[in-house]
Parts: sequence; C-alpha cells; structure tokens
Amino acid sequence: MPIRDRLHSLPRHLLACALWAGVTLLAVPLGAESLPLSQDALLRAKQATVGILEDTQDQRTPEKPGKVVVRGTGVHLRDGYIVTARHAAEKHTLSTGAVTAKHVRLLTGDLHELPADLVGDSAFMDVVIYRVAELHRSKLQTETRFAAGEAVPGMEVFTVGYPLGWGPTMAFGRLGNTNTFLQTVDTRLIQADLSACSGNSGGGLFNAQGEIVGILHAIIQTEKEETQAHCSRMTFAIPGILTERIVNAALTGKPLTFSKMGIHLTSVKDGTRWRMAVKDVADPAKEAGIQKHDIVLAIEDQDILDAAQLKNYLIERTTPGQRVSVKVRRVDADLTFTVALGGG
Repeated sequence: MPIRDRLHSLPRHLLACALWAGVTLLAVPLGAESLPLSQDALLRAKQATVGILEDTQDQRTPEKPGKVVVRGTGVHLRDGYIVTARHAAEKHTLSTGAVTAKHVRLLTGDLHELPADLVGDSAFMDVVIYRVAELHRSKLQTETRFAAGEAVPGMEVFTVGYPLGWGPTMAFGRLGNTNTFLQTVDTRLIQADLSACSGNSGGGLFNAQGEIVGILHAIIQTEKEETQAHCSRMTFAIPGILTERIVNAALTGKPLTFSKMGIHLTSVKDGTRWRMAVKDVADPAKEAGIQKHDIVLAIEDQDILDAAQLKNYLIERTTPGQRVSVKVRRVDADLTFTVALGGG
C-alpha cells in the first residue's frame, strides 16, 4: 500500500545527534503517578481521530473507485477543526516541492469521507489546522481537547492512528523525556515509549482522560535499511501546550509570535558545573545591560541549565513585550537585569 507522506523517521546515524541534544531514552521514574485508562476515554479518543487521505484520492470516480489510501492521522478538536502534523498534509510537486495542501479529505472511524479546508499552519512546529465544512460536521463522531496540565515523565499515554495506512489502531505506553530535541523542528518534543509507524503522523498522544498531551511528529528509525515504511517504539510528539497555542492563533486569525531575548549561548565550565554563557548579545538583552561572556543563571527564578531550557521558557511562558528578570554571573558578581522581550 503506497504511503508517501509518513511519520518523520530519523535514520540511524541521527540517533547519536539526538542523544547529544539531550534525548533521554529510558527516563521513566518508578514513582510516577498513573491513572487507569477508562473505556470512555479510549472511545472518545478513537472517535475523535480521523485519517488523512492520500492527495490522489480526489481523482476517484464512481467508474474508477480505486483504493482508499490513508497517509496520516488527525484529531477533531471542536466545531469541525482538525489538527494534524504539517508534513502529513503536504503536497509534493516538481515545480513547488513540498507545500501544505489547501484542501484534504478525511476518513472518520465509521468510514465517512469528508472534505476539509486549510485554516492555518506552522512550519516552525510542524502543525496544521483544517476545518470540515459545516454541511459535513455532523458526520464527525465526537470532539476532544488539550490537556490542561504539564506532561510528566512516567505518565501513561496512548495514541490512535493509521500506522502503515491501517486503522484506526491503538498503542499504549508511557512518557519518557518531556524536554528533548530533534533536528526536524525548532521546539522541544515529548518522547514516548509506544509503538508508532508511518501513517501515525498527526495523531493525538492522549492521557488517561482522553485529552491531548501531544501531536505525533517523529520516530527514530534504528534499522539499517531505508524504506518507505517505518515503525519504532521511540516516538516523539509536539507538546500539546504548544499545539494549542498554534490552534488558538489560527482560529483567531492573529499571527503567531514568540518572545526573543537577543542572546546566543555557549557552554562554559563554572567551577565544577557546566553553565550557559552569552556568546553573542543583541537587543533587547543588550539594551537591558546583559553583556557577552555573562553566565546566565536564571530567568524569573527559573534556573537555566542549557540553551534549550531558556528557549522553552521564552516560547511557552512569555509573550512579546513582557518584562522578565534575568539573573547572570559576571566574573564573581551575581547581577539581575530586567529585559523587555522582543518578538518575531
């Protein structure tokens, strides 16, 4: 079954890069609190999940029905809005390369085929939102929502999707590192220990209540052969807290902007501990008084241990124009500066 648009699969040689970037492969604390998965949550997640059909499906006719080919997975949020991975809804042409499809066709769990139109997307985070036309929304079985709390290591999770075009199927597991990075997007990812394959792209990573804690984005491929179809138990998802922000911006028609401080960091040794020092500085950090070689200790009393942690804090917890306190060490003195964050 041809499935050309698939879950990002990272070749074996990138595994070392992922480890260097901070991927913890076995981070499951024994004491993590776990809630039992209810049948209601499983059913709701299954009914809210849709398949993203291959972009050649609109060429079928009653005389030539052809095969139904599912290339990705999506989730119905509410009012006909569907969220999925951007790469699961891309069209590939010789003239334009990969572009986000303006129109897709969806397959519900009870086999209704529905058209949906593009609302907005973010290449920065590999997320896209579509909306089913009002005429067809009653065919969507149910809706779901994003989880309000933080995803934590050890949390029991599951996913519903169309691995290798089959489905909908379910896979169960636990979260590992919730603050890891790959080279495919410019944001942190949640690592989950559960089975996923090509075709699971864009599916929801659900908690015990059937709420979305992430949108499936990538797997790490560990086999040697490069083939179109891949499966793995090393799965990565865009955090729900970030996906929800993209969705809200798209639904309100407002541009999605993130805070910028104007510093680039590098690793230095501070006594016996590795810290992050300012390699380059520009406004607004420079205007606030931060200098090159300052060691960044904290932002708003949140200790900063690496550049990724600072980046996450700015993306997830601040907005452009917000004033934040930044604590640095300059030679032997600890100093605090107030930075009015920029945006972009």
